[in-house]
Amino acid sequence: MSTGQRIRIKICGTTRLADALCAVDAGVDALGFIFYQKSPRAIQPQAARAIIKQLPPFVDAVGVFVDEELQRVAGIVHECCLGYVQLHGSESPAYCRELATLVAPCQILKAIRVGEQTTAEDVAFYHNCVRGYLLDTYQKNNVGGTGQTFDWAIIDRLQIKKTFLLAGGLDIDNIRAALERVRPYGVDANSGLEDAPGLKNHTLIQRFITTVRAFEADGPSSGQQ
Repeated sequence: MSTGQRIRIKICGTTRLADALCAVDAGVDALGFIFYQKSPRAIQPQAARAIIKQLPPFVDAVGVFVDEELQRVAGIVHECCLGYVQLHGSESPAYCRELATLVAPCQILKAIRVGEQTTAEDVAFYHNCVRGYLLDTYQKNNVGGTGQTFDWAIIDRLQIKKTFLLAGGLDIDNIRAALERVRPYGVDANSGLEDAPGLKNHTLIQRFITTVRAFEADGPSSGQQ
């Protein structure tokens, strides 16, 4: 039984052209480039631009930023021809709205770090100023790339009114269970597909994407006829 829904797949932390092209060949929808200098997967704009220029049509380039100065974000968006900006810090709705005017038609996604303390209000706070959300694992003093999953049951109480990507420690071992439980619009994998930070494992990329596409084709394994 098919789910009837095409699940969008984003692979983040791209630093090498070979990794990007492997993901493209496997059927990825978007690639993430991290412009946060404290990240072990950080990439310079010039290097990201060189990779993005090699991507075919309809594969989106997403820039990841953390509490960055607005003009720097806008400059990188235009330099690298980004289709989306993903904000992982404490950016306010006002920041999101101002950035949207600077980078249009580039779209804004807001990362929500999900833990027991996360509330529906934390998500609704951004409802009118972003295109969608990315749900990542809350970890104190860490803004992403934790390699850890969170309790997916928390999502139910967040009452999310926009599409969202599920992130946080996704890999070939847990992606099927994540799709069964959450049914997200899309998924975002990073550290779970690496040999080392920023160095993707091509076999893991291929198996991850194959598993997602098989879930689309087969449907949930819940015993339904």
